[in-house]
Amino acid sequence: MDVSIVIVNWNTKKLLLDCLASIHGAIKGVSYEIFLVDNASSDGSVAAVRVDYPDVIVIENESNLGFAAANNKALRQMNGQYALLLNTDTILTDGAIEKIHDYMVKHNDVAMACGQLLNEDGSKQNSVANFPSILSLLCNETILRLIFPEKFPSKRQEYKDPIEVDSCIGACLMVRKKAMDEVGLLDERYFFFMEETDWALAMQKAGWRSCLVPDARIFHLQGQSAGDNVKARIMFYRSRYGYFRKWFPSCFLILAAVVVFRLTLNFLLNFFGVIITFGLYKGIRKRVKTYGQLLWWHLQGCPKI
Repeated sequence: MDVSIVIVNWNTKKLLLDCLASIHGAIKGVSYEIFLVDNASSDGSVAAVRVDYPDVIVIENESNLGFAAANNKALRQMNGQYALLLNTDTILTDGAIEKIHDYMVKHNDVAMACGQLLNEDGSKQNSVANFPSILSLLCNETILRLIFPEKFPSKRQEYKDPIEVDSCIGACLMVRKKAMDEVGLLDERYFFFMEETDWALAMQKAGWRSCLVPDARIFHLQGQSAGDNVKARIMFYRSRYGYFRKWFPSCFLILAAVVVFRLTLNFLLNFFGVIITFGLYKGIRKRVKTYGQLLWWHLQGCPKI
């Protein structure tokens, strides 16, 4: 078996069925199996998959275990030489997976690889991420990508050939089984967000590389599987703080203070924007509410939600 595809689902039936249809339509050059790990969906996802795609190996969880723990259930059973972690809100294009797979076969030191993620209209998304640092927290990452394009690769640049990166976005991520056996599986202390970044850093410290294969293209309906709201952003902050505590324990308080400072500054700037525009712009009002809720959550001591 070449590739074991692992899809984690939680109440995204239509996205899931569209994703599965794209897999069967787009992959022709490698052998593969598909695992669906369902986090206690209530929308009929599992029943629909069992009817339309009976060959899919279904793992049903009794509760929502989050991304890392759910993926690990399938990774412990996989038969492939590579695992492909795939979000339900992705649509594969012809040859995308074969291109990533062939690159990894030819480069034995690459543990993780991804393709170029695309918006629904075909425009590019950021497909890779740098490891979080004090610099990236102090400065806007968009500015860093403009000033230091080689250090901070982004969708603004055109890459003809594969490049080495810090980490790959986990929407469509291929991982070598040999590297997993050496480094271990996803850290289950992360519920959602930062899992692949943590994994990539662990891989790098063990001598492995992560790469972007730009001519492998995958549509990603960004945010539809995770949601785009304050609760999701709080989950992101919780995961990022877990990452800091794990890898930079001596700097954690400084890093947390930087985050609170940035949230406070963004809240005040947008609040001022509401005043000078007489509250006429819905987008500014929404940002004030969002930053206010995130700041209040921090001031409460980052409680569980």
